[in-house]
Amino acid sequence: MTVRRARREDADACAAVMAVIAEEGRWILTEAPVDVNEWALGMQARDEPVWVRSDDGGRMVGPLGLHAVPRAPGVVTLGMGLLPEARGRGGGSALLEAALEHALATGVHRIELEVFPENGRAIGLYVKHGFVVEGLKREHWLRKDGSRRDSLMMARLLG
Repeated sequence: MTVRRARREDADACAAVMAVIAEEGRWILTEAPVDVNEWALGMQARDEPVWVRSDDGGRMVGPLGLHAVPRAPGVVTLGMGLLPEARGRGGGSALLEAALEHALATGVHRIELEVFPENGRAIGLYVKHGFVVEGLKREHWLRKDGSRRDSLMMARLLG
């Protein structure tokens, strides 16, 4: 498996991965169905660092992006996803390590993220890489079915 910076032509594969994860309906805020063309165009339009993880056959299995926080210099949010078959194999760690290396080299002060509280595997991954829970947003995210989801706020100071 390899990790590298994403290129413009990776946008369609990244969008396809996120569509699969959205179909699971459990791990990410994005809900199915995902308009992969719109998602890919949005990725291409942003000038933000993204890394991709590929399997041994070269197939994309997950992206990780760092997104600037408006009005908060030196702060970025992190978003990532891995296909189900790629989880638990070190792919998340490899993506996080690449992003953290970049963040340290470019003067990022803080990386923050949100994760659903029931996503224990992801929470464990983030804690392993120095992120701490800073709070809980109760019934914060409205879902298409009318329900609301909690999210944990986590962050790592690089400082």
